[in-house]
Amino acid sequence: MTLGLLLALGCSHPRALPAAESDPTLSGLRASIEASSDDAWQRLAYLCDTIGHRHSGSSSLEESTRWAEAELQADGLRAWREAVQVPVWRRGEASLRIVRVEPSSSQGGHAQTPPDVLPVLALGGSVAARGIEAAVIVLGSFEELGPEVAGKIVLFEHPMRVTDPAIDGYGEAAAFRSRGAIEAAKHGAVAVLVRSVTTRSLATPHTGAMGYDDAVPRIPAAAVSTEAASWLRRQGERGVSVTVRLDLGTTTEPDAESHNVVAELPGRGPGVVVIGAHIDSWDVGQGAHDDGAGVVEVMEAMRHLKRVGATPEATIRAVLFTNEEFGLRGGRNYADTHGAEPHWVAMETDLGGGAPEAFSATGSPEALKWLQGRLLPLGLEVVREGGGADIGPLGERGVLVAGLLPDDSHYFDVHHTEADTIDKVDPDALRTGVWAVAAFAWLTASASAGPPPGKVSAAP
Repeated sequence: MTLGLLLALGCSHPRALPAAESDPTLSGLRASIEASSDDAWQRLAYLCDTIGHRHSGSSSLEESTRWAEAELQADGLRAWREAVQVPVWRRGEASLRIVRVEPSSSQGGHAQTPPDVLPVLALGGSVAARGIEAAVIVLGSFEELGPEVAGKIVLFEHPMRVTDPAIDGYGEAAAFRSRGAIEAAKHGAVAVLVRSVTTRSLATPHTGAMGYDDAVPRIPAAAVSTEAASWLRRQGERGVSVTVRLDLGTTTEPDAESHNVVAELPGRGPGVVVIGAHIDSWDVGQGAHDDGAGVVEVMEAMRHLKRVGATPEATIRAVLFTNEEFGLRGGRNYADTHGAEPHWVAMETDLGGGAPEAFSATGSPEALKWLQGRLLPLGLEVVREGGGADIGPLGERGVLVAGLLPDDSHYFDVHHTEADTIDKVDPDALRTGVWAVAAFAWLTASASAGPPPGKVSAAP
C-alpha cells in the first residue's frame, strides 16, 4: 500500500485532508516521506542482516544500541544511551525426541510411523532439561490439570483463535506460555510443552517469555510447532501413549549492562511527547517485524521531523527500549528516570511493519478526547483501549499512552520465530508506518497545551 493510498483511505473523515493541507509542517512531512523511497526498509535491512537478532544481554543488542545512537546523531538529532541492567538467559541446544509410541498399531491395524523428532524451542527463562523422559499428557486448559499429570510432561494444546485484528486472539493463547509451567508444576508435572502461539505454521515453533512462582518447583518449558501439538493430541484421542525425551541446554547468567537509546527534537515548552519501540528481540530470526520495524519507524520519523525543520511546542523524544521481550527493564528504567517529567502522551509501535490502520489508547476521557481531536488530520482514529508494554510504566503514573495498530493479519505467522526476517517486511507498508508515527508525534507535540488531567479510563 502506498502512502498516497493510505492517505486516501484515511480521508474518509471529511476534515482529514483539508486539515493536513493547512499545516505546512505536516504537508512537508508527507512530501519528505513520500520521496524517501525505500530508505526505511534499507535501514531495517542493515539492522537485520548486519547486526542480526538482539537478545537481552547479547553483544548484538549492544551493537544495535550503538548503531542507533550514531544513526540518530548523524541525522542531526541530540541522541544518547542510558544504561539499564538486564537479565541474561541463553537458549543452548534443544531437542524433543520420540522414545516410544504405545500401542504400536492404530485401530485400523496399520503400524504407526511416528516422527523421530518434533520441532521445539525453549521458552524464554526456562530452566534446563537434561534428558527428561516421560509420557506426554495433552490438555486444553488449566482446569483439566489434576493428579494424573504427576510424573508426566504436560502439553497445553490450546490453539490461538483466528480473530480480526489478530492481536485479539493472542492473550488467551499466550497465557499457557506464560503460566503453563507454574500451573503444571503444582500438580507434579516434570516438564511442560505449549502449542506455539500462532494461527498459521510451517512446522515452525514460536518462543516467548514464561514465568515461575517461587512457591512451586521450576520445571522446564518449551514450545512445539502447531503441527507437532496437533499430532500429539490426535494420538491421545486414539488412546495412544507417546513417550518423549526432552533436552534443553538453557543457562542463566548474571545481569549485564544494556542501554535504552534516546533522541530528542527540542520543543518550545516543557512538555514531552514520546514515540517508542523496543530495540531488543528474541534470539531466533532477525527480529524484523518484532520490533525492528517499529525501531526504524521511530528513527525515520525523527529524521523526517528534523529534515523539515519541525519546531514543536512539546519536545518530541524517541525512545528505543531495551529488554522488552524478557523483563521490561528498559521501560521501567525509563519511567523511573524520566517519569516526573511532564509527559503529554507516549506512543509505542510494536505490532509489526504492516500498513497502519488505527491507534489504541488509554487515558482519561478528557485526554482521549484531546488525542482524537489532535489526530483528525492523520485520518487514523483511536478505536480501542491499549498502549504498549514499554510505556505501560508511564501509563501507571497517569500518562496518556497510545499504540499504533497496523495490519497484523500475518504478524503472528512469524512472531518470535526463525522466520521473522527482513524479507517478510513490505517497504511500502513500512513507509506508511513512518508517516503514521511522524504525524502522530507532530500533531500531538504541536498542540498549544497537553491533554487535560482526569481519571484514567478505557478508550471507546
